[in-house]
Amino acid sequence: MKKFSLTAIARTQMQTAATVSSGRAASTVFGGHEHTLRQTVIGLAAGTELKEHINPGEATVMVLSGRIRLNSGGESWEARTGDLLAMPPGYSQITALEESGLLLSVAKTDR
Repeated sequence: MKKFSLTAIARTQMQTAATVSSGRAASTVFGGHEHTLRQTVIGLAAGTELKEHINPGEATVMVLSGRIRLNSGGESWEARTGDLLAMPPGYSQITALEESGLLLSVAKTDR
């Protein structure tokens, strides 16, 4: 059994994101390439984008802190602290509308 404080990890990732030129930082807390499920805590500085990327299966993004916008297929959704978005299939882009910490969960279905 492993226990994680997602709040503490997100805080650390947001602090790192604020100091690097990319404006983002991430840490995988569960899973990886050898697993179906992968969960990653991401810190984003305000205005930073996660460039458009393909959803490799089923994915959700939970906003641990802050506010984001998810764009996909010509539509967009805003989410804030405590919100969970089920990411649509296809390509998506995330923009931090303010300093944000996220939990990205992805279950690869194309193994």
